[in-house]
Amino acid sequence: MRSTHDVAVIGAGVFGAWSAYFLQKSGAKVLLLDAYGPGNSRSSSGGESRIIRMGYGADEIYTRWSIRALPLWKELFAESGTPELFHKTGVLWIAPEKYQYAVDSLAMLRKNNVPCEKVSLDDLGRRYPQIAFEEDAWGILEPESGVLMARRGVHAVVDQAIRRGAEYRAAAVLNPSSLNKLALDSITTTAGENISASSYVFACGSWLPKIFPDILGQRIFTSRQEILFFGVPAGENRFTSPEMPTWLYLKDQFYGMPDIESRGFKVADDRHGSRVDPDMQSRVASAEAVDAARQFVARRFPALKDAPIVETRVCQYENTSNGDFLIDRHPQMENVWLVGGGSGHGFKHGPSVGEYVTAQITGGVEARKKSEPRFSLATKNSTQNREIH
Repeated sequence: MRSTHDVAVIGAGVFGAWSAYFLQKSGAKVLLLDAYGPGNSRSSSGGESRIIRMGYGADEIYTRWSIRALPLWKELFAESGTPELFHKTGVLWIAPEKYQYAVDSLAMLRKNNVPCEKVSLDDLGRRYPQIAFEEDAWGILEPESGVLMARRGVHAVVDQAIRRGAEYRAAAVLNPSSLNKLALDSITTTAGENISASSYVFACGSWLPKIFPDILGQRIFTSRQEILFFGVPAGENRFTSPEMPTWLYLKDQFYGMPDIESRGFKVADDRHGSRVDPDMQSRVASAEAVDAARQFVARRFPALKDAPIVETRVCQYENTSNGDFLIDRHPQMENVWLVGGGSGHGFKHGPSVGEYVTAQITGGVEARKKSEPRFSLATKNSTQNREIH
């Protein structure tokens, strides 16, 4: 069996789904495939929720991409009749005095006219008495930012791409061979289907180094990340929005969200965990992760010191050497695009990534002249030095 399309997108996570959506919207005939399904539990796009925030230190490109992405998320949710998939909780950055990332974030937010407020220690204590702040703490509040519902959000994007004419298929693709090829003729699924396309977008997240081990095996680092949800006391509203915003505690490298949809108070450690295989790693939270989260919660949210853990999740980041995205052609096969390296901060940028990929594929030489050097394969090294958060 053989099928032919303009573009085949392999991977229906947030990058692949939005790429398929915008490619189809541009007039291309698109086929989207995923081995486990959109936003599945093994993927980095799975789970219930992700932060969308504009602050990125001095990194203006990601601030601008976040600014662009939020209205696109809202528009798509409105199209799909699911506006509840964005929660405007506000995002509160908490930093110690003279913390450069926070100082740079505030300056960049103001430069780009993002609604934001510098919050003093006294105001933090007055507004958020349920948080135990240090004596030199200060904050940045992004009142228009908040939370995207991840798994359902990816499904909404895929559904809208299909409504526009894209095809979706649950299928696992065999690793393509690049031996002595200037272009990829076709791909084959494990079910024996042969798929031909003019262009191929491999947006496979943590599976990219497994599909292209020669070029990405040492350039994308897949790390285990553990998330816990603490049960809030009965009748308590201090840990729900609007009393509690989404928050990032920069000094402690933890982040979290208020109790959304009664799932519990979300707490996650942003430090990179151990290297893992996305197909095979255990999805059961470790005792070490539970202990670290409990210690953090007891220190910063003392009213939840003895709260039960009501849910856990284990996912993964796929990190490039410094945290920049990978959006580039395959070095041998000119019609193959590598799209990944979400690096723990990519979900929010799905719409911006989709627009960029579509412009690169459909825009010809002029669009490619405007490609972002930081997203190139050539800038990805084999040693990690995380710079983008």
